[in-house]
Formats: sequence, C-alpha cells, structure tokens
Amino acid sequence: MPLPPRWVRRLLFAPGVILLAVTVLTTVPVWALLALAASPFVPGRLRPLRLLWIGCVYLVWDAAALVALFVLWLASGFGRWKRTPSFQRAHYVLAGWFLRVLFWQARWTLRLSIDVVGTDPDTALPGRPELVLCRHAGPGDSFILIHSLVNWFRREPRIVLKEALQWDPAIDVLLNRLPNRFVAAGDGRDAAVRQIGHLATGLDDDDAFVIFPEGGNFTPGRRVRAIDRLRALGLERMAVRAERMQHVLAPQPGGVLAALDAAPEAGVIFVAHTGLDRMLTVADVWRELPMDKRIVMRFWSVPPEDVPTGRQERIDWLFDWWDRIDRWIAANRDGVTAE
Repeated sequence: MPLPPRWVRRLLFAPGVILLAVTVLTTVPVWALLALAASPFVPGRLRPLRLLWIGCVYLVWDAAALVALFVLWLASGFGRWKRTPSFQRAHYVLAGWFLRVLFWQARWTLRLSIDVVGTDPDTALPGRPELVLCRHAGPGDSFILIHSLVNWFRREPRIVLKEALQWDPAIDVLLNRLPNRFVAAGDGRDAAVRQIGHLATGLDDDDAFVIFPEGGNFTPGRRVRAIDRLRALGLERMAVRAERMQHVLAPQPGGVLAALDAAPEAGVIFVAHTGLDRMLTVADVWRELPMDKRIVMRFWSVPPEDVPTGRQERIDWLFDWWDRIDRWIAANRDGVTAE
C-alpha cells in the first residue's frame, strides 16, 4: 500500500492518533473488563489484558510524543529553526525521554531486561564519529539499539529506514526532523546505498550512523534466500561463508562500503544481541506473552586506523565480523557469555 503524502499524514494521521488515544483512555475500563474475562480461556498469564495494556500504552505514548513535537514546532518559530543545533538536540532529548518511558513499560509489562556484557563502558561514548553495524533480529531491536545509543551513550543516531515506518505518526514526524532518510521498497539497493553515503557525510563527534547490513530481520527463509542470491551473482566463496553462519543473514556490503568511504574518520562499532531472535512472527510474540526475556547486547569497537582500506579487504573484514557475531549469538542463546 503506497504511503500517503506528507500533508495527509500531518493533517489526518497525527490528529487521528491523538483523538483515538483520548477515546481509548475514556473507554479503557470496558476493554479491560472484556480482556480480563477472556484471560481464563487463553493460555498464558493474562495475555489479553497484557496485550490491551501494551496497545494502550503505545497509543498514548505516540499521542503524547505528537503533542510534544507540536510544542517544539511552535517553539522553533513554526518549524523555521527546527534544523538548528539547539532544536536538533532538543529532539534527541525528547526521543531519549520517550524511549526511556517505553522501555520502563516493557520491563514492567513484558518482563524484559536489557544487559550489555563484555563491553568497555566508554565503547560508544562521544569523542569521535562512529558507524554502528548491528545484526537485525526479533521485534523491536532497532528501538533497543537507538535507546542504548541515546540514553546510555549520549549519541545522536542517524539511520536509513524503510519508508513504511512513516505510517507511525510519531516516528514519521520525529525522524523526518532529524538527519535520517527513508527508502521506499521500490527504490532498489543502489538508491539505498546512495542515501547511506549521503547521510554518513559530515558526522561529528557525537554522531552515530546506524546500519543493519543484513537488510532485514533474520529468518531461516531469508538466510537461505541470501545465500542463493550470492550464488546467483557468482559469489561462491561468500555463499560458502554465509552457509557456515547459522544465526545471521549474509551481510550486504554495499551500504557499509558507502558509509566507510563517506566517513573515513569514523570508528566502527559492531553490535550483537540475542533474547528476542526466536520470535519471528506475530504468533511467536503472542505465544511468548509475557516474554520474561533477558536481552543481551555486546558492543565491539574498531578504531578508524584498524579499518581495512581496500574494497575486497573490507568485504572480507565485514564477513569475518559477522562470523564472530554468529558464534557469539550461538553461545549466548544457551546462556553463556562469549567474547
């Protein structure tokens, strides 16, 4: 379904979410009673009630963010100064505050915990620009990563995202005011690579440019298709390496190479995580409520002088790191902390 024009999203979607949130809040006791009545007939601990609560919290969270963003728009001279450093920083602060609220609720409702293991405390702290390369698996992992960068490491992330995420009004408004790019599904990989190169240009000391080199969430089917695509391109050696990796997709080097070329002064941070990666479908998420999950994250930092300079050397280096991430995931899925 094509994304509506921006003026439609601003004039209809955003006010509609706020109106819907008010409506839900005034009728939530009725829905809560219905969910509570249905709970004994559904496996799990109060799953319908938990799902209702999560939905209500996210809706109110979205609406509150839109109101706060509207206030910032007014304060910035009806958007005239929204690109100035002070208002850009205000938007990052606002994003950090709302992400803290979201994860506070996730810990309470879903029984989620997030731990960073085996990582130096200053790995991602400001001091130089960083390219952050993260595996992509499980629901909400991009939220988790941005939350950690903004709230734990005081970074200002930049990211290239799928256009479909703009269906969420708060994400649409916030991320379009910050240095991010949305790519449509039909734009093709070349367009995405160009956007990555453009966005990675001019990073400063507290910027973190986020890339998910796999191009999508891990599933067994996508893993097989990624391997088949490498073979179809005649890249047999890369296909063989991808076959040895069981928990990640073969990384697509185009965007990483573009970012490295655009930001030669940047360090590189590799991020692995595990805990939600076995939840591949909506049915998986429903079955696991409450999740009772421990999400484990690991950051590795590579200084710019240790990044290879040749194209093929960089591709091999990227696959080496993805192999290391795959082995780390295999160990941590069994509750063992691996370096």
